[in-house]
Amino acid sequence: MKKYLLVFFIILLSGCADPLPEDRLDYVGEWRSKEMGLLILADGSVSYKRLEGGATTSVSGPLKRFEGDDFVVGVFFMTTTFDVTEPPHEIGGAWTMTVDGVRLTRVSD
Repeated sequence: MKKYLLVFFIILLSGCADPLPEDRLDYVGEWRSKEMGLLILADGSVSYKRLEGGATTSVSGPLKRFEGDDFVVGVFFMTTTFDVTEPPHEIGGAWTMTVDGVRLTRVSD
């Protein structure tokens, strides 16, 4: 029974993501720094991992909405807001953005 409940929950969560709006496709990609990794897919799926002070924080889930340049990830009442102080932009051929105070660079294909 637990196995079926888990499968149902995974299917439910995967169906909660909406594709990113056309004007936000610059956010799509794998973004990295030494202490943080962020993966944003065009289908609205987000995976985040950060090492800070010897502790690891990770979040995975659907992107619920944008609030200005910031974005909110999660389901129901369990959400995380990512503070984007510099939205995705190109500098010298490399794409960067600053999330939660960390400058990230998009990994090339």
